[in-house]
Amino acid sequence: MHEAPPPTPASTPASTAVPAEPLSHGLQQRHLTMLGLGGVIGAGLFVGSGAGIAVAGPAIVVSYLIAGALAMLVMRMLGEMSAAMPASGSFSVHAERALGRWAGFSVGWLYWFLLVVVLAVEATAAAQIAHGWVPGVEPWAWVLLFMVVFTAANLTAVKNFGEFEFWFASLKVGAIVVFLVLGLLAVLGWLPDTDPVGMANLTGQGGFLPNGWGGVVSGVLTVVFAFGGLEVVTIAAAETDDPARAVGRAVRSAVVRILFFYVGSMLVIVTVLPWTAQQAGLSPYVKVLDAIGVPSAGQIMNIVVFVALLSALNANLYGSSRMIFSLAERGEAPRGLLKVSGGNAPKGAGSREKAGGVPRRAVLASVAFGFVSVLLNLLWPDTVFLYMLNSVGAVLLFVWALIAASQLRLRARLEQEAPEALSLRMWCFPYLTWVTLAGLFGVLVLMLTDEAARPQVLWSAGATALVLLVAVGRQRREQRGGSAAADG
Repeated sequence: MHEAPPPTPASTPASTAVPAEPLSHGLQQRHLTMLGLGGVIGAGLFVGSGAGIAVAGPAIVVSYLIAGALAMLVMRMLGEMSAAMPASGSFSVHAERALGRWAGFSVGWLYWFLLVVVLAVEATAAAQIAHGWVPGVEPWAWVLLFMVVFTAANLTAVKNFGEFEFWFASLKVGAIVVFLVLGLLAVLGWLPDTDPVGMANLTGQGGFLPNGWGGVVSGVLTVVFAFGGLEVVTIAAAETDDPARAVGRAVRSAVVRILFFYVGSMLVIVTVLPWTAQQAGLSPYVKVLDAIGVPSAGQIMNIVVFVALLSALNANLYGSSRMIFSLAERGEAPRGLLKVSGGNAPKGAGSREKAGGVPRRAVLASVAFGFVSVLLNLLWPDTVFLYMLNSVGAVLLFVWALIAASQLRLRARLEQEAPEALSLRMWCFPYLTWVTLAGLFGVLVLMLTDEAARPQVLWSAGATALVLLVAVGRQRREQRGGSAAADG
């Protein structure tokens, strides 16, 4: 094993701000592309979309367009910075370079905490599905099995993580493509024993906007968090042979295709069935497949959701380990987490891939907290774990806002110092960046006015304030120490 090189001094120009990573370069372009496509296609889409339809009706399509456009703008900004300065810490590194160490520390730790808490939700939900198939095995045993399997996968060469995610994402993408094809055939009446559905369900039962524009806004609040997960693409890009080119390709392909899958799925669902047939907590995909006569639709979707949950678990474990590794690289986490496998191998890209180049201590630290979260979820789901879950409920919006703020600063700096690094550019800069910030602020304000969402904003704001206090305190102590050393 060996340790990562020390972080680059703050005086280094933006074009060379991020040192070469000591991690493996074992991920290929196909891994990154499918990670981008599959990273956000999860249980939130297959099951959670029912809640959005229940409040917005057919206009849920507009809600997904608005939320998807917001996510697409954030990803374009993140893609611009990651293509210019690829790093395993991604937006945490960018925030530090743009706004200061307090920003990199805060966004890095908040995102790590978000991933390891959500990891517990995914592991528990997947265990409940598996328990339904094999009642003789208790849910806690399934959770243990999943955690051990994916920990082992993440402790070996990064290409194993990439292969897991490639096939998981392929199954999810394939399932949505089949669903879209069947839905279109049902609308046209080309399936056996079916009549054309037409557009009646889009205009009946109260019209396209049965709950007005207020319903559309409520739908946005329900579905915006389903787009979380795209950020992992820019974290993973640092472990490819050509990070700048890889992240550019992945971001370009992912955002458009994901919008197509999400919006296309919703359009099929509200066209095939009346929106009043949907219920929160029940998969609208199952209802549609049942309606068009697909046998065992419920079990088919259970398998797809199960795979989606395991895929998200795997991706979150990977993302959390790389984030805490990056924090350690910059002195914002214990230096002992910098150990990576394969220290005795000869230098070179090929040897890095063979040896693994995996931050094993960072993986173990992330999975250890993940195990604690799972135990809290199993023992006190309605008290201790609920508070933890609420404390990360709106963190994604804070992370996105810091990404936008970082891009405002770094874009101007890069144009002066290294314009050739801007291979992927944010559209209509800086206007769309400001529009994105305004949109994120608007979503937070709307969440505060929503009785169900308000606790998430307040708890998340409290967690963010706590991390910020720690970050500012650390920075002031370092400044005092530096001043004392200079005086000495």
